[in-house]
Amino acid sequence: MKRVVVGLSGGVDSSVAAYLLQEQGYEVIGLFMKNWHDDSVTISNECPWLEDSNDALLVAEKLGIPFQTVDLSEQYKERIVDYMFNEYEQGRTPNPDVLCNREIKFDVFMKIALSLGADYVATGHYCRKGTIEKDGNEVYQLLAGVDGNKDQSYFLCQLSQEQLGKALFPIGELTKPQVREIAAKMDLVTAEKKDSQGLCFIGKVRLPEFLQQQLQPKEGLIYEIDAAQDTYNLDKPVFDSVKEQLAFEAKNIDYKPEMGKVVGKHQGAHYYTIGQRKGLNVGGTKEPLFIIATDVASNAIYTGQGHTHPGLFRKALFIQGNEVHWVREDLTLKDGETMEVMVRIRYRQPLQKATLHMFDNGMYIAFEEPQSAITEGQFAAWYIDDELIGSGVIS
Repeated sequence: MKRVVVGLSGGVDSSVAAYLLQEQGYEVIGLFMKNWHDDSVTISNECPWLEDSNDALLVAEKLGIPFQTVDLSEQYKERIVDYMFNEYEQGRTPNPDVLCNREIKFDVFMKIALSLGADYVATGHYCRKGTIEKDGNEVYQLLAGVDGNKDQSYFLCQLSQEQLGKALFPIGELTKPQVREIAAKMDLVTAEKKDSQGLCFIGKVRLPEFLQQQLQPKEGLIYEIDAAQDTYNLDKPVFDSVKEQLAFEAKNIDYKPEMGKVVGKHQGAHYYTIGQRKGLNVGGTKEPLFIIATDVASNAIYTGQGHTHPGLFRKALFIQGNEVHWVREDLTLKDGETMEVMVRIRYRQPLQKATLHMFDNGMYIAFEEPQSAITEGQFAAWYIDDELIGSGVIS
């Protein structure tokens, strides 16, 4: 019997994952990760970790599998929380869920599981794993979940071949309603439980307040840039190379206060992100204001009216060479090579047609259609059909 450690989160997905593995004849062990100690920033009545670990325990008892809690809060603080603060401080928007999978669940947690003699680690992610043979070697594939509405392959976009080799995703072939149905049939306490929101395994965290503990508020001005601003109507230069053109298309516009008018005040540019609409508290505009740029150095926020404002759109993005990650290492591009793929730049975004262009200093992704709110610090993930083959941090 192969031994599998399941990350029981106290939610319905991981509960059903554990049950399905048991049905498939694995020896199953349930582990709950405690990643957080500071209850002052969690909205305590919305899924605090205590309630979750309790539910996880009840599921383990119902299935008759061993269960224990592992405290990873130190590693979580170091690898996820500190990283997030640092990113926000520099005006970028990190994705803690992608990092949590790479750094915690499939690294720290996986090592604990393997030390318990496990052959695999399983999670309740809506995605699938495939195995193909290439040049005599086994190659693992990260495939989208069958439930298009719930597909979570994006959150696993930073996994390596080694991590994928030891991973199992038992519910990837199912839809959410099917998962709930199995849980109800098995009379699992989590069958009707609402999906958790907020940071991976922490429960619901009030992010702005959470960040404010570390990042001091700093009053600054909000500027509105008119859609007819000259900067959007400049003539395109003549380019000597494709690389030069891509660099131009991926470049952020350098906004200056004199390009717009002051429409309000904010408490710190580092609390805001590109494309954000809520939380600006500026009224009196015909259409809602969207953030088109933040400048943490000068503590300014630039906005534009309406979701079609030209300041929101770009045709390309850049990923630094050391941030380009291939799940499928055998498909790695060399300098000067290109590849037609489908890309998403945030979770749940419909896949977009694009071309990867690899250069010595990094990769450009050129989109067929201009993309709204390309955000520094977030991950771009690229797919061929329903297989996620690589990803990288947007620069």
